[in-house]
Amino acid sequence: MNLFEKIFNYDMVTKLENAGTFMVTSVERSWLKTMLSHPAALHAFTPAAMEKLQKVLEAEPALDLSQAFMEKARSKEKQVFHPQLRTLRRVITRQGAIRLTYRVKDERTFANEMAFPYKLEYSQVKKDWYLLWYHLRHRAIMSTKLDNIEAVHDLPFSPERAAQVQVQIEKLLHKRHIQATIAVVKLYNRELSRILYAFSCFEKQVDYDEREGTYTIQLTYLNNEAEYVLSKLRFLGKRVRVVRGEYLQKRMLESAQKALARYEAPVGVESAEGAAGSNM
Repeated sequence: MNLFEKIFNYDMVTKLENAGTFMVTSVERSWLKTMLSHPAALHAFTPAAMEKLQKVLEAEPALDLSQAFMEKARSKEKQVFHPQLRTLRRVITRQGAIRLTYRVKDERTFANEMAFPYKLEYSQVKKDWYLLWYHLRHRAIMSTKLDNIEAVHDLPFSPERAAQVQVQIEKLLHKRHIQATIAVVKLYNRELSRILYAFSCFEKQVDYDEREGTYTIQLTYLNNEAEYVLSKLRFLGKRVRVVRGEYLQKRMLESAQKALARYEAPVGVESAEGAAGSNM
């Protein structure tokens, strides 16, 4: 390829990117056609978008996964895509407000609560979607499982009011932020990528001490995420050590003491076993 062809190709690709067009391979088109046959696709796309995609991909062959995978047994499948996702995502994108009707754990129902949704989260542990929203009347941060949402209705909301609410949300979240310092044991420096992956969903900063040859992770998380951080620390075991963060240190010490207590035999039992051995 000569220089003029390279310039032409670069100019063409730039124009396509500016127009919002991107290139896809035949494998990607086949993958998309295969995914459209999944039951969740009916909820993920509007009927018009679904029809358009199927028409565009009509000539593409679907991926044959029968030879690559063998399914023997599985638990009941729970759809990852929730029917409420598309509606709530659009409300969050336009920074709108809604009237929310939802249930809580004791089966009580709250109707037409004025809400400003600002985030959607998926729990890998519980396999559930959650809506994070700001209660306009109580001025509090709320979290509701999408399965517990019964109705969503639009609420008139000005851009100026939305900007004010965003500032209030940031202030509340900042108050709930907790910081901890986690040191990577030098022996496990080679596993740094694995350790960082365990904390991938949190805001963090990694520092390296050249003189000591150690890595330190400055971790920032919300107060209601402490249990999840603890589960990751227990998973990493002796690879890391909490050097700053009183709550995490206290809970890790409690966990270690409880674990040791399960394997410590009572003094009376040990002496009885020793006496029985000597008599034999």
